[in-house]
Amino acid sequence: MTRRRTLTAQIQEVERELAMRRRVYPGLVSQRRMREGEAAEHVLRLECVLDTLRWLKVNRDRIRAALNEGEGGL
Repeated sequence: MTRRRTLTAQIQEVERELAMRRRVYPGLVSQRRMREGEAAEHVLRLECVLDTLRWLKVNRDRIRAALNEGEGGL
C-alpha cells in the first residue's frame, strides 16, 4: 500500500480538517472540555501546515529543479 498522496489531496484534507475543528472546538470550549487557548493553538498549527503545503505546491517545480541540480554533483 502506497502512502503517497498528491499535494492537492493533502491540501483538501487539511482544509476539511480545519473546517471541522472550527465547527467543533467552540462547543468543546463552551463545555469546558478544551481550553480556548488550546483550541486556538491547534487551529493555528493546522493553518501553518496548510500554508506549508500550499507553498510547496506553488514552488514544486523550483524545488524539483534545485534537487536535480544537487544530484548532478554526486
